[in-house]
Amino acid sequence: MPSPHLSPLSRRGLLASAGAAGLLTAVGAPAVAAPRRSASLVVHNARVFTGTRGHAHAQAVAVGRDGKILAVGSDPSLRRFIGRDTEVVDARGGTLMSGIHDGHAHPMGAADRSLKPSLAGAEQTVEELRKTLTEFLKDSKDQEPDGWLVVEDWNPVGLLPHGTAPHHSMLDALPTRRPVALVGGDGHNIWVNQRALDIAGITAATPEPPGGKIVKDKDGKPSGVLKDDAQPLVTRHIPEPDREQLVAAAAKIFAEAAASGITTFMEAVVGKSELSVYQALAERGALPQRVVPALRIDSDLAKDPAAALAYARGLRADFGGVHGLRFGTVKVFLDGVIEYPAQTAALLEPYLDKDGKPTDHRGELYVSAADYGRLTAAFNKDGWQMHAHAIGDRAVRTSLDGYAYALRATGARGLRNTTAHLQLVDPADLPRFARLGVIPCMQLQWATRNTWTMDALLPYIGAARHRWQYPARSLERHGARLSGGSDWPVDPLQVWNQVRTSVDRFGAEGEEAEGDLYREQEGLSRSSALLMHTLGTARQLRMDHLTGTVERGKSADLVLLDRDVTRCPVADISSAEVRLTLTGGTVVHDADTSAGRAAAARVTRAAAGPRPAAQAAVHGGRHASCGCG
Repeated sequence: MPSPHLSPLSRRGLLASAGAAGLLTAVGAPAVAAPRRSASLVVHNARVFTGTRGHAHAQAVAVGRDGKILAVGSDPSLRRFIGRDTEVVDARGGTLMSGIHDGHAHPMGAADRSLKPSLAGAEQTVEELRKTLTEFLKDSKDQEPDGWLVVEDWNPVGLLPHGTAPHHSMLDALPTRRPVALVGGDGHNIWVNQRALDIAGITAATPEPPGGKIVKDKDGKPSGVLKDDAQPLVTRHIPEPDREQLVAAAAKIFAEAAASGITTFMEAVVGKSELSVYQALAERGALPQRVVPALRIDSDLAKDPAAALAYARGLRADFGGVHGLRFGTVKVFLDGVIEYPAQTAALLEPYLDKDGKPTDHRGELYVSAADYGRLTAAFNKDGWQMHAHAIGDRAVRTSLDGYAYALRATGARGLRNTTAHLQLVDPADLPRFARLGVIPCMQLQWATRNTWTMDALLPYIGAARHRWQYPARSLERHGARLSGGSDWPVDPLQVWNQVRTSVDRFGAEGEEAEGDLYREQEGLSRSSALLMHTLGTARQLRMDHLTGTVERGKSADLVLLDRDVTRCPVADISSAEVRLTLTGGTVVHDADTSAGRAAAARVTRAAAGPRPAAQAAVHGGRHASCGCG
């Protein structure tokens, strides 16, 4: 729920030049004293996507003074809700719909990243990379000799020529004594220099933590690359960002999200530090979205359900009163990422080598099915829902096996346990989602042909498995109720390109690709794509009684677009612009205000971003854990 301190923003720019009275006359309403049930806002001349079976041709929505939807219908039928003090907006034929619900994102991670220099996922030679990093060092020369240089969005598959293995010696050659850390855009890799290894005390004898890997060179010494839960060996030595700077950055981040049409987030990895920033934002009236924090349970704690439950209850007790937060979800990482060279995603059958021959490597499973089942049962019994990171088909099956165990043990249905990402799903598991009531939360902006899905994956899993990437339509056909998320800031926040790619499996970056990614088999209809990012995710977050559709009595969490995304060419959905966003009837973004223009400009700049020099289709990363470090 939005903060009560948020002031309604001006909508003058959306009104006709003749003013509100002119619009009242235009829609035929009398400019007289407000009727008893006059609306605070009426949007008319819209293409309303209600998300319901009724109101297929609705043109207008009236918002009550209690922040709820007062009425949905035709322009003439809603005239009775217009009074003298009702604000009236001409949609100019654009879509009015439920606000976007992002079921898996890391906005706090986006805020933190915004404070650091970024490599933007670029592919570079070692020499080019050194030149870039040297410029970053010059920009922060006051930090010599001991201040950390932390650089975001390093592309773990982006050293040229392809196949070049990162090593600390490449960073040691930089003109600095400072510890240097390149944080992988995928959230699962970090690359550091020898100074950083020394500070962390990492040597050839350092044991690998559960769920993590210290990459070794040919001499058996640490190469400087750490994967997954080995990253904290280094990151715990990196100073936290200035709190005031982080809170200010987070406020900008949430404004950008509102400018993108997002009214609800699930923050996919949360601990005490993130919750304290949310608390500060709420106190300052700078939290325009509803937020479901998913409390992270690490792989060690997952083996002790009682302790894990006590931990989650403790955080809920400490922060449950923060306005706008809705507790009840915990997050567990079951595996890592599937792309070469990380290959930490758990597969049913082994990865292939570069020549297409089977290896003995099936990736990493961080929590067993038995442990995940017992953990799920403990949390489900207490009313909590689970949210599992599962990339590989073995991890997906593990999540389903755990949920099946919990259902047998507790009989608790309707908690909407969720499996996220689902990059690879074995066809035998497709029907299990509907049977178990499990929500598949998918990030379908990744379902496009690029370096990540082709060069770094196809040779290592083979064509037969490759076809089952992000099987959205297959899951839908088997009765699963899809939900959507962005995993921002793994990719730039491009909400409407995300919706578009769900349909055409091509996306805005498809101009750089040769064809789509199994559109015929797995592309969704336009209605399904819109529903998975509204009602589908509201259902995942157990908020569908409150939001997710445009119907009388629901909260006025709405977004108004500059075009009709239900009818325009599919490719044009990518460039849709948000004119107005409301949460609980409160305007949290108005494109015609100076603040709204600034937020929208930041969204546009981030989406455009510096493109990788050698491969324009490369994203900044995949499947960030955003907090496992």
